[in-house]
Amino acid sequence: AVLAPPGAFHGKVVPPGDKSLSHRALIFSAMATGTSTITNLGPGEDVAATAAALGALGVKTEGNQIDSPGIDAWTPPKIAIDCGNSGTTLRVLAGPLASRPFSTTLTGDTSLQSRPMERLVDPLTALGGSVLLSDKGTAPITLGPAQLLFAADSNISVPSAQVRTAFELCALQANGVSTISSPPGYRDHSERWLESFGLGERVSPEVFRIFPGSIPPATYAVPGDPSSAAALWTAAAIRLGSAVRTENVSLNPGRLGFLQILESMGAAVTAEVTGSIHGDPVGDVTVRGCALSSTVIAGSLTAAAIDELPLVAILGSFAEGITRVTGAGELRTKETDRISGTCTMVNSLGGNAKERSDGFDILGVGWLESGEVSSQGDHRMAIAAAVAATGSTGPITIQGAEAVAVSWPLFFDDLEGLWSSR
Repeated sequence: AVLAPPGAFHGKVVPPGDKSLSHRALIFSAMATGTSTITNLGPGEDVAATAAALGALGVKTEGNQIDSPGIDAWTPPKIAIDCGNSGTTLRVLAGPLASRPFSTTLTGDTSLQSRPMERLVDPLTALGGSVLLSDKGTAPITLGPAQLLFAADSNISVPSAQVRTAFELCALQANGVSTISSPPGYRDHSERWLESFGLGERVSPEVFRIFPGSIPPATYAVPGDPSSAAALWTAAAIRLGSAVRTENVSLNPGRLGFLQILESMGAAVTAEVTGSIHGDPVGDVTVRGCALSSTVIAGSLTAAAIDELPLVAILGSFAEGITRVTGAGELRTKETDRISGTCTMVNSLGGNAKERSDGFDILGVGWLESGEVSSQGDHRMAIAAAVAATGSTGPITIQGAEAVAVSWPLFFDDLEGLWSSR
């Protein structure tokens, strides 16, 4: 794909259904006995991988309807389940599968098989679940068979919503009340939903208590994905005179890190809560471009904006001063090494990026130039490169631009639509 800078814009976009919530809506519906309804399901390949995985367990999906026999009647899959490139599919589904009386193997593409999975082992085996990784601590991962599950209190060292959710969905099958704790900065979608169903309660910002029981059939109206909307917010922020309004997006507190970063750098941000989905807030966000200044991103803010950090590098390139990201070592084990890939992208476009072991420094030069970059097959990198093109001094060629299909198949159409709506 070749993108050329189109100038300032004023637009309104409804982003695709939230990827994190789409995965959870499918898995929660599959664990319930009966029919659930999901609207605005995320359109990407990762979400499709979750739906296909559940189909291998006997769960039927037709249109917006999810018909499930319930977790206790899931059928043993005949072959290993292919999770594609979706780490969320593998990690979250590992929780309920670790509790089953039959064995299931989860695998994925080459990229997914290189990503670390050790952090699942201690929480799930503490409950009595069965987890077997490859010799490298990666997928393929074999789960079950398990017998009686016991209540447990687990503490994990990283603020991982995926691991917390895996533990929680496994703990629903235990013989008593369990708790999970971790540092703050994670997305608490699953916990808000479990609490709304009477299956858990928040003890503190770090600790959640899980009550054993069955998830009921429900209706899930999936809001827009703020991690996707962040690309549009960035495009508006780096172009003076631009503005974008994104409606009906998730405003979960664990998803607001990028908006906090935008505000700290000087962008004009307004956010309004208009509703919720099972206790999880939803609303509208408007971002307007202003002169940007550098910032430092560390600690829980890094965790809360982990998926959007390549976009932070774009913001930093247009800002005054040095923007520093630390505590983001996890980026090196995503679909690609996003620390190295982000710095390579910025430098190849005339910017100034320096790698750190757990992040990067971006010296704001006030612009990015034309050039050619590779997505390395990573949807976040392809989207970040496209956003860079909206503020660059000349056209940018993106090799592997089709990677956007993982999360937002119509991304380039929706990006172009911002200018047609002026």
